[in-house]
Amino acid sequence: MGKTLKEVAEYLGGRVIGDEQAVVSGLGTLDDAGEGQITFLANPKYAQKVATTKATAVILPPGAPGHGRNVVEVANPYLAFAKLLTLFYVTPPKPLGVMDGAIIGKGVVMGENISIHSGAHVADGVKMGNRVTLHPGVVLYPGVELGDDVTLHANVVIRERCRIGSRVTVHSGTVIGTDGFGYAPDGKEWYKIPQIGIVILEDDVEIGSNTVIDRAALEATIVKRGTKIDNLVQIAHNCVIGENCMIVSQVGISGSTKVGNHVTMGGQVGVAGHIQIGDNVMVGAKSGVPGNIPANQIVSGIPAFAHRDWLKASGVFPKLPEYRRTLASLEKRVMELEEKLKAAEGK
Repeated sequence: MGKTLKEVAEYLGGRVIGDEQAVVSGLGTLDDAGEGQITFLANPKYAQKVATTKATAVILPPGAPGHGRNVVEVANPYLAFAKLLTLFYVTPPKPLGVMDGAIIGKGVVMGENISIHSGAHVADGVKMGNRVTLHPGVVLYPGVELGDDVTLHANVVIRERCRIGSRVTVHSGTVIGTDGFGYAPDGKEWYKIPQIGIVILEDDVEIGSNTVIDRAALEATIVKRGTKIDNLVQIAHNCVIGENCMIVSQVGISGSTKVGNHVTMGGQVGVAGHIQIGDNVMVGAKSGVPGNIPANQIVSGIPAFAHRDWLKASGVFPKLPEYRRTLASLEKRVMELEEKLKAAEGK
């Protein structure tokens, strides 16, 4: 599907510098793109490659040198790249209906243009919107509700009564609504606390593979609109994750924690329970968060503290053996000086 650069610029909200009628039909990297493809510059350190690329056109930020190339100038080339991938390569799947081998329970409500693959299991009382796709091995427990344009990949499990908004994608192996980890001490034993709440995923959420989000003990664990969660993440019961958050792989968030909007957590962050993290907070990879973090902070480390201070501290860590030797030498010299002073005073 070819597009002129004029059409591309209109789609991206940018402008063309060069031949507006040049046609492109795909994307490539600065190194590998060829005739008929468009490439992009998102990192200034690769700017010299614009002069040598063989692409028909280059997406550049305002003011970047075009080296005589056809240019589509946009404010955010990386975002433009993502949008063009969608334009050129993402085709809406054709609806397949309910395929042989799918198991459909009683009282199930289905919207239009759905696709339920063989091996999917839809329990009683499930409600599905339009253009829902359930891949093989998906299990929807009783009373689950799905909005429009939901895609659940192979072996996703949505537990009873959980609610999934519209335009939500959940990748393979993820479980939404497993029991929260709740037990009351009973002498030397533990009494399981029934987890009778649900999980709510709001619109435009995407969840990676092999992630688990626990159902609440009483009310709801909530992931709000637009949040993106990577693979291998654990979100415990009663948590509330705000809008448009970015949670990277192997993050663990303990129960009843409230996360604000537009929060970013790097890989392997651990978050204690019953705390609050404010809006726009960024938590560096492998950090441990033991307490509340006010809005608009950047933190790192175990325990997490101001990122700039952590950078300074981390620069000191490799030098600690040297500092220890220096300190021992200074202690020895001080002791020698003290002995000399005592000897001098005794004369």
